[in-house]
Amino acid sequence: MPSPRRTAHVLPALLLALSLAPAGAGGQSRTAPPSTPRSGSTAPDRGALDLGALGLGDLDLSALDLPRLDPDALRSGSADLLTRAADPDLDRLFQTLHRAARTPADAEVLCGVFDPQADRSPEALTRAAQRLGEDSRQGFLDALLRIALGGLQNPPQAYDAGAAKQTLKRAGATALLLHDDFAAQLGAEGQAPQARQARCRAFGWVLDALAQMPMAQRAAATRLLLHEGLARGLPSER
Repeated sequence: MPSPRRTAHVLPALLLALSLAPAGAGGQSRTAPPSTPRSGSTAPDRGALDLGALGLGDLDLSALDLPRLDPDALRSGSADLLTRAADPDLDRLFQTLHRAARTPADAEVLCGVFDPQADRSPEALTRAAQRLGEDSRQGFLDALLRIALGGLQNPPQAYDAGAAKQTLKRAGATALLLHDDFAAQLGAEGQAPQARQARCRAFGWVLDALAQMPMAQRAAATRLLLHEGLARGLPSER
């Protein structure tokens, strides 16, 4: 199956470029900032939020100056949000990735950044995010904003990293059983279009296998990849 280390390194970096879009939007938002709840008021229902009304798919991610962001602050803040993210919110993120990977144009973008020879600099990942279709970009932003909102409200969630790793291994084993040529597709070498497409198909088969697992397992695998990716994609400068 695709190396968890490679997957973990790329996925959160791409999602980071997407999730930071509001910071670079300046005055582009067409909605007023939410008012601060009064004392004793009920917290808003995140499930009822219409995040599509924000028009986040129209944001220009090129306005972000990612190299100037503090990696330690990003890592610690993002790790805390992931620790508190609810399973349904993490599963929404996985489902968005799965849908995007089943769309030929978006799959080409996603598989491009997962490729071993890919440029994974913040600038390159931001350009990749801009190449995603509007529906996929909006879907990623919607999922990430829900994770962020949940992380501000939820207590730390139960999480077993060892069990999550076993889930990823089972997904790879399932893909191998269902597709006789899985190993050959995954191991295709070189940068020829046929080889890149073969690796992309294998990646999609692993996602298909994960999609058939219970939500708690999908969410745990997503949490694992994001946690490990933050550690590898945003290394400490100390």
